[in-house]
Amino acid sequence: MKRKLVAAVACRNTGSRLYGKPVQNLDIENGYRIIDYIIDSLQSISCISEIVLGISEGKENEVFIDIAKDRNLNYIVGNEVDVLARLIQCGKVSDATDIFRITSESPFLYYSPVPDLWKNHCIFNYDATFYDEIIDGCGFEIIRLEALEKSHNLGDSKHRSELCSLFIRENKGKFKINHATPPKSLFRKDLRLTVDNPEDLVLCRAVYKEFREQAPQIPLEKIIIFLDNNPSLSALTYPFTEAGYKTMYLSLIHI
Repeated sequence: MKRKLVAAVACRNTGSRLYGKPVQNLDIENGYRIIDYIIDSLQSISCISEIVLGISEGKENEVFIDIAKDRNLNYIVGNEVDVLARLIQCGKVSDATDIFRITSESPFLYYSPVPDLWKNHCIFNYDATFYDEIIDGCGFEIIRLEALEKSHNLGDSKHRSELCSLFIRENKGKFKINHATPPKSLFRKDLRLTVDNPEDLVLCRAVYKEFREQAPQIPLEKIIIFLDNNPSLSALTYPFTEAGYKTMYLSLIHI
């Protein structure tokens, strides 16, 4: 059977530190949002066949329905807490065999290795390909839809949450897993490129402004050089790095 890779982006607007993270503007003047950049970036990766928005229930999240319609994207509306179920729904509505997973508040995906990792994922028939040891916000997961369904059926409430790959990581004997390793230069625990706080948003706006002409595929290596040359920016988010890296791959503790 021919494999189909679909990007499933779980979307919701609630957040205790920064409300509406995906719809915050990267470019204030032009009204260009984080979710717009993510969609453009995913559409620029040739091996991703389709993007589906997995939207949380609730009136506050209806803006994502409008975004999906405006961008001619498929979407589903599902349970706020059970993010894993939403990813599965995204896969089913798009006839996906595999799900490409990133979060909706992390614009600067490390896109370069995706085509080769997808190729290997298919050749070696992996259930999951994890690209973990990288700057917070830049990694991704490729997971077979059947593995997600198995996780939902056999897991408990903690697995049916935003920790969508936790069951797979805790039960590695039940799955064929590829832990892909990025270049060591890209694993910088002093940096983060995900938006969870107002300070994160300030930094990501500065990055986008600097490299806007190269969007939506801004090389991560250039972003690192830019931040190293502008330590006042990285200093804004440094206080959040320790906690962020402790929880980014919480399930790795159990491997």
